[in-house]
Amino acid sequence: MAPKSREQIFLLSPANAGGVRAKFLLRDEADFPHAIRLRHGELTLGEAFSFISGLYFRGKLAYANAFARPPADLPGALVITACGGLVAPETLLTGEALCRISSAPLSASEARYRIPLERDARLLAQRIASSCRVILLGSIATPKYVEPLLQIFGERLLFPSSFVGRGDMSRGGLMLRCVRSGAQLDYVPVATANRHGSRPPKLQPIRYSPLDPLLGDTRKGLTRAL
Repeated sequence: MAPKSREQIFLLSPANAGGVRAKFLLRDEADFPHAIRLRHGELTLGEAFSFISGLYFRGKLAYANAFARPPADLPGALVITACGGLVAPETLLTGEALCRISSAPLSASEARYRIPLERDARLLAQRIASSCRVILLGSIATPKYVEPLLQIFGERLLFPSSFVGRGDMSRGGLMLRCVRSGAQLDYVPVATANRHGSRPPKLQPIRYSPLDPLLGDTRKGLTRAL
């Protein structure tokens, strides 16, 4: 388990804003609470991506909220966006703003994605001590997050070693289990991590209530959307 006193900030990979759930959320005629709040600029980025992504992003956000220990005046979690740089999950959005920050391909070679991300990552690196860890909750199997971030944070950029070989749903479930138990995952430097590996054994299923505070009310919203 990681030392409790050490400062650490989490970087969360984004949800796919071009998927089915995002289309439900952005429909002009949608009448469920998340869609209504988004139209009025009252939905946070974290809530929007939790609805769009489901278990994976909810797990990342719950995990970051539970274990972040940021320096003073800095957020404990920041979300990587497709062309809006690093954005705090508490940021309020309209549908237009959500589309705007999600409108570029997530590719290390895409300037619209990489330039804002590198800009914000450099600002963050300047504001944190050399001992503060930056933990990526996202895939390291491709260069889209690793290349821009590793050149800025170097050995400070860490990654949960137990993510290797797991799919998105398994990672989400694993992080929710950690939040329930209060035990963090083990982190390793991205620079030297094994980025590919065999699939680990499946997690034992857990029954969640629709009203579980770790899940929020996104399931109800999706049911009404359908």
